[in-house]
Amino acid sequence: MGVKRREQSGGQPGAAATGLKARWEALPSPRFTKKPNYIWYVVATVCVGAFMAAVDASIVNVAIPTLQGSFHATAGDASWVLIAYLLTLASAVTAIGRFADMIGRRPLYTFGFLVFIIGSALCGAALSLPMLIASRVLQALGAAMLQANSVAIITATVPASVRGKAIGFQGSAQAVGLSIGPAVGGALIALFGWRAIFYVNVPVGIVGTLLGALILPKDRPGDAHAPFDWGGMAYFAGFLVSIMLALTEGPDWGWTALSILGLFALGILLLWLFIRREAGFPSPMVRLELFRIKTMTIGNITGLLSYAAMFGTLVLMPYFLKEVLALPEATIGLLLTPVPVAMTVLAPIAGGLADRYGSRILTTAGMGLTTVGCLLLGLTLGVGVSIPVVVGELLLVGAGLGLFTPPNNSSVMGSSPKEHLGVAGGILNMSRSLGMSFGTAFSLAVMTAILLGLGASTVHAAPGQWVPAVHAAFLGLALLSLVATGLSGMRAAGEKGTGSGESHPLELA
Repeated sequence: MGVKRREQSGGQPGAAATGLKARWEALPSPRFTKKPNYIWYVVATVCVGAFMAAVDASIVNVAIPTLQGSFHATAGDASWVLIAYLLTLASAVTAIGRFADMIGRRPLYTFGFLVFIIGSALCGAALSLPMLIASRVLQALGAAMLQANSVAIITATVPASVRGKAIGFQGSAQAVGLSIGPAVGGALIALFGWRAIFYVNVPVGIVGTLLGALILPKDRPGDAHAPFDWGGMAYFAGFLVSIMLALTEGPDWGWTALSILGLFALGILLLWLFIRREAGFPSPMVRLELFRIKTMTIGNITGLLSYAAMFGTLVLMPYFLKEVLALPEATIGLLLTPVPVAMTVLAPIAGGLADRYGSRILTTAGMGLTTVGCLLLGLTLGVGVSIPVVVGELLLVGAGLGLFTPPNNSSVMGSSPKEHLGVAGGILNMSRSLGMSFGTAFSLAVMTAILLGLGASTVHAAPGQWVPAVHAAFLGLALLSLVATGLSGMRAAGEKGTGSGESHPLELA
């Protein structure tokens, strides 16, 4: 029987591998590609990855106080479970976007699901906080493969006339993931413990892997033999880690400590080295000329600030609800859902409106709403605050982000030359990940500084000390949102990007 099997496989050691390669090259399945609405199958597949990555990011927010107690860690140390994930995303997503432009988006996207599954399983099995953080880094590499390619796949596949709508659906998938993440996370922690919040990713990842292989279209890779910019990647990753470590540990180590000042100086030096290398390297990780496109520059800066406001809100609220109102984790998870629920409802609507009216009005109004929401949270949260009032303010934050995100993403991707869609998608997602990291570190830094000024800490503080600390952090987020509002108003009227998705010369600012 063994001989017969060898004969059927051609009797060659590599026959099985050749057979697998042939099956892979026969995909995507004609069962899907021949359907008249095939592009929406592609969008749906991309939405699975967006959903899974969003679930994992938000599901951890509600667990940080629990992880802090489980591992007997400080708030700053426990926050690295989230920050390490976001930093890895920010560091790797642009480089992976460059890889995708070189070798193709479909294989990297599908492989990303597998890496994410392995990372999630290792997170659930972690025996210490360092092991958990290391596993989160692996998990984030898988998520980076998904995020670097998701918007680029949509932009390359979907006609420009409905691109905003398609990106709106992707934004809704992210928002749904953010919506159910805290609620599911709180319930899983209460029922099974914190490990369950990582194991839950495994079945979703298996489904996503199968869909990616069967549905995603083949793309034409660029020059796979071009040298990859490893030095640029190392400089940029070092810059991000240095700056975020300084922001995270500054309240505990002291802002004037030589270690903190040294980290800031190292970050600035590495950023200068990165820019210098990219300007002279023949095949740079990031083409600096892309930032001469006004739409791309404004879109990425405001995108960073918008996600800083969102993640700052999602990080601060569990501390307030747990330490001030003494609510259980399951209830805390439910009370975090208004932000992503509002995003879910408004994102497809905003995407469709952007296809017709451009991005300036929607992005400006959206960030204006988020500013108002953060400002109200900074003024009204307290021991006796009404829960409906809190829910209403969180809905304002989420509604603003829902109006802002799809028009902003559509305009950024529409302004990119087609041959650089992977890099453009990577930069967009890097800005988002950097915004998440910055919002987390910024919010915790402000909150911790106020607590220390009151003679307390994140480990030992009374409800009356938590309230002014949370107030100050939300007022800081309102200021960031106000800056994003002003920048959004500087866009060109009716701005949609090129609207073609085709290769074109760089549009200079």
